[in-house]
Formats: sequence, C-alpha cells, structure tokens
Amino acid sequence: MSRQWEPKKQTVELQPGARPSRIRREPPPGKLAKSTVVPDRDERDRAVVVIGVITFALALCVLTVAFASYIGWSPSQYSMRVSVAQ
Repeated sequence: MSRQWEPKKQTVELQPGARPSRIRREPPPGKLAKSTVVPDRDERDRAVVVIGVITFALALCVLTVAFASYIGWSPSQYSMRVSVAQ
C-alpha cells in the first residue's frame, strides 16, 4: 500500500468573490470572428471525379501509343486517298 500524500506547503484558502474566472466563454465584444469558407462537398467531389476520369483516359492513350510504337506501328505507314464525288 502507498502512504497518504501530505503536501509540504499549506493550501491557501481564497476569499469568496475575490476575483472572477479569467476563462473567456464568449468572444470579446467588438471583434468579429473570422469567417471560414467551407467548400461544398458535392462540388469538390464532382471536381475530383472529373480530374480522375481525365487522368485515367490520358493514361490509357499514352499506354496505347507506347505499346503501338513498341511493336513497330506508325501512322506514317498508311496513305490516305480522298476522292471528291462530282
């Protein structure tokens, strides 16, 4: 068992009503609180989805071109003729 704690200094009895608590529960009068702008969650989610889809499509295009050039395909191998119907 531990022994009872006995403080070395005597406790001070404060007089009732000597001073009020200094903890502020409301903002000081006259100062406006900074307003924080919170972006709309749906709008932010839509932007993230659009960026994700564009990034995925771009990655697919790059992979397709890289694979095609790896196997030796090039659009310059093909010629195109255009005939005008009269």
